Amino acid sequence: MMDLIYWKDTERTGMVFTGLVVGLLSLFQLSIITVISTISLGALCFTVSVSLYYKILHVLNMGDGVPPFKAYLDLDISFSGELADQYTQKVIVAVVSAANSLKNLLLVGNLFDSLKLLALMYLVTFLGDLCNGLTVLIIGVIALFSLPLVYRQHQAKVDGFVAGIQANVDNAKDILHRIAQGGGPTPDTTPGGAKPKTQ
Repeated sequence: MMDLIYWKDTERTGMVFTGLVVGLLSLFQLSIITVISTISLGALCFTVSVSLYYKILHVLNMGDGVPPFKAYLDLDISFSGELADQYTQKVIVAVVSAANSLKNLLLVGNLFDSLKLLALMYLVTFLGDLCNGLTVLIIGVIALFSLPLVYRQHQAKVDGFVAGIQANVDNAKDILHRIAQGGGPTPDTTPGGAKPKTQ
């Protein structure tokens, strides 16, 4: 997956990226059933044609008779019992953790976190007015295949920019935290409240 995102194999990444974007763009004009059935039909036409071609070559003694997709057919994609149990446990833990977090957010387990979710959902309503979920998904796919590469090429500049934004966010959080506690100066963190001596 990481090789695809970082374009290490340009040909394979180009095929995957183009297929995803074209498939998603097709959903603007066609239903998802039509898109899936058309893609499946095209894939089957390709694989059947290639298999028949290899069989004809074998009949004419111009090939070794090895099926063209043998390497993929022999690929073992099954899970052992122990590995399946591990993945099942991870999925269950993730689902329970997400449900617990959602419960705390919706039922105001932490007022500040619930207010942040409220503000986020309010902003998402504006995003929903501007575009639909399919547009956001297409933008996400394009970003997935472009942003990691841009970050790798301009890592120092991006890190500096993100550090500046993080400093501003931390400053705003500190101000909001002090306001929530009734204002006043920043509390003294030295032991016993003693002030450090100035020269």
